[in-house]
Amino acid sequence: MRAFVIHGKLDAQVEDIETPRPKEGQVLVRVAYVGICGSDLHYYNDGANGDFVVREPFVPGHELSGTIAADPSGTYAEGTPVTIHPARFGKEDKRYGRHLWAEGSYLGSASTWPHTQGAMSEYLLVDDFMVRALPEGLDLKTAALAEPLAVGLHGITIAEGAKDAKVLVSGSGPIGLLAAAAARARGASEVWATDLLAGPLSRAAALGVDRAVNVATDELPEDYFDLVLECTGVPAALNGIAPALRKAGVVAQVGMFPAGPQPIAMAPLLSKEAQLRGAFRFDDEIDEAIEVLAAHPDLAEPVITHCVPLARAKEAFEIAGDSEASGKVLVDLTGEED
Repeated sequence: MRAFVIHGKLDAQVEDIETPRPKEGQVLVRVAYVGICGSDLHYYNDGANGDFVVREPFVPGHELSGTIAADPSGTYAEGTPVTIHPARFGKEDKRYGRHLWAEGSYLGSASTWPHTQGAMSEYLLVDDFMVRALPEGLDLKTAALAEPLAVGLHGITIAEGAKDAKVLVSGSGPIGLLAAAAARARGASEVWATDLLAGPLSRAAALGVDRAVNVATDELPEDYFDLVLECTGVPAALNGIAPALRKAGVVAQVGMFPAGPQPIAMAPLLSKEAQLRGAFRFDDEIDEAIEVLAAHPDLAEPVITHCVPLARAKEAFEIAGDSEASGKVLVDLTGEED
């Protein structure tokens, strides 16, 4: 089978690798679409994602959709459309969610050794509990957004809800856009989005946020928002939203900061008794994400801006690195050109 394989910094190509065969408790998926996310970009551009360095041939990708190719148990018929929960949960600890359990793994991650290979290949072998059958009418391209939408939903879970809240989404990249959609789905009364670039803001406006604000030129209202979903992972962005947050408001830090110390201005948050809460991946929110996408398939249109065949995967990564020009970039493994 063909796969996009990363060997190191800017060293990657489409290669032929062995097609896996499912055993008991496993399912083989014929991959249709794979989204490129920030961690994938780091693995390609830097040969590492934070402290996780590519040390062996590595297939990226954890946002995907596809169809069942083989299921030895007979639970899923061949051709069943699916998406995949990318986590294999580790050692049980009832103090917190499964996604934080030690010794777990995540598709397309170099955090484990051997690395946990990802989905940017024609076929993907997964454990049966990772499979999520899609509802009728949800197309495979839209379903590839289930994983990143679940990330946004989990940020709201960490914040203990968004119902009737005024929500500010910091950053209008793909995760920010889907976090805004998540806030709307969870009953927010207002959803605003920010960015520094016109392209992401135009996509936020097309998604239907109440206001899309260029924070390079315009100011946010002070003491206004109940909840901020910070999706950039940039310290300056976190520092910039503090005046807009109301007293005792909540910030869910969805975007991942780079490794090492960060210049965070804590005093403005402390003086408001604001709560800064970390959000990491998700637990079971992918099931809700599938429901949201099935109910609102139109939200995919402003989010997915490019769909590039596997043969041109390098080009897809270059496009995804240009946040002005692109939202979510999908790699197409269906064999169909644009």
